[in-house]
Amino acid sequence: MIQPTGCLIELHYLPCLAWFTAVQSHPEIILEKHEHYCKQTYRNRCHILGANRVEKLIIPVTLSDHHTRISDLRIDYTQKWLTNHWRSIESAYRKAPFFEHYADTFQRALFSKYRFLYDLNYHLLEGCLKFLNRNIQIRESTVYEETPKGVIDLRNQVSPKHTGFSKFFHPVTYTQVFGNSFIPNLSIIDLLFCVGPESSYLLEASGMHQ
Repeated sequence: MIQPTGCLIELHYLPCLAWFTAVQSHPEIILEKHEHYCKQTYRNRCHILGANRVEKLIIPVTLSDHHTRISDLRIDYTQKWLTNHWRSIESAYRKAPFFEHYADTFQRALFSKYRFLYDLNYHLLEGCLKFLNRNIQIRESTVYEETPKGVIDLRNQVSPKHTGFSKFFHPVTYTQVFGNSFIPNLSIIDLLFCVGPESSYLLEASGMHQ
């Protein structure tokens, strides 16, 4: 029996470390492009470490009904989230060792003002994989399947609603900008800005116990 090599997973906004450890053992990622948008998930939010607390960065979206396909979900630019997001990121990480190495790429992507959330997330993911030196093939689903065949289904396995850590993620500590206690499973930008080229090795170590 041929074992599946690809994994099917939803696209997140600047994904957390558990997302990356979940997909890293697969040579191919299939992004779920035909699901309906789900509220209160990582699809339009990420967590970063600010000076005083973990901060949620949430992209507001224009939701016409509960059956909006994720690829059709528009970003709401009538709210002033964009400048606030970048100010929060800059405030949190401008003193991080590798902020200057990666910041311009993320800033340009955010301020490109993509109309659709999916497109922004896709562009940001490409940048993250490049910085991580991950040669992973990405393709998109062509139709929604409740029970897909021939792939590992990882949809909704990485969620802020889960109280424990993902079964794919066993955190390895690294030096963060703020706080005396390590905060695990933040957005990938926390790892990139703090440890730079070592990020890929740390992700591998965080997923070794799968």
